[in-house]
Amino acid sequence: MRLIIARCSVDYTGRLSAHLPSAKRLIMLKGDGSVLIHSDGGSYKPLNWMTPPCTVKEDGDVWTVTHKKTGDKLTIRVEETLEEVSHELGVDPGLQKDGVEAHLQELLAADTAPLGEGWNLVRREFPTAIGPVDLMCRDGAGAHVAVEIKRRGEIDGVEQLTRYLELLNRDPLLKPVEGVFAAQVIKPQARVLAEDRGIRCVVLDYDEMRGAEDESQPRLF
Repeated sequence: MRLIIARCSVDYTGRLSAHLPSAKRLIMLKGDGSVLIHSDGGSYKPLNWMTPPCTVKEDGDVWTVTHKKTGDKLTIRVEETLEEVSHELGVDPGLQKDGVEAHLQELLAADTAPLGEGWNLVRREFPTAIGPVDLMCRDGAGAHVAVEIKRRGEIDGVEQLTRYLELLNRDPLLKPVEGVFAAQVIKPQARVLAEDRGIRCVVLDYDEMRGAEDESQPRLF
């Protein structure tokens, strides 16, 4: 992880164009190859970013970040570097899910019917270079489907699944891999983003799924 606090301007060109005028910002270069530009506001979301796979070329004070697949470019013009630090963070153990989210994953792994007819589980916590996918399944036609499970489906969950799909679709033994975003509640903005990216949304009824689990248990009376 490389962190630079600098006065800079940023231009994004590709599927859209965007310009950030000169200001003090945090430039973050992560070990997975992504580049993010943050301000002191806006919570966790960067002002602009480039996801991997991409290349970073530093030519003096001008940095050019180019996406290897799309050709989109992020041009950062550094006017003044205020501070710079690098750290090796190592392998992250991953997010520990809350009880409901973990149980949803367990229930879907046991019965994939809420996701689609004729589906089969390949593996829970399917490994990728940037973390495990909740479920890897095969649909009724035998195609691979990556399933991300949340209690509340928000934009960051869609972004997370998008990154998984980018990696998984590079594997010739898996591709094409489709995506399903499954949650008890899916916010409208997250649904719009997911569907725009070809990701199907599934709303889960936790009580109904738990009821089916309870009914499968043997009873004395």
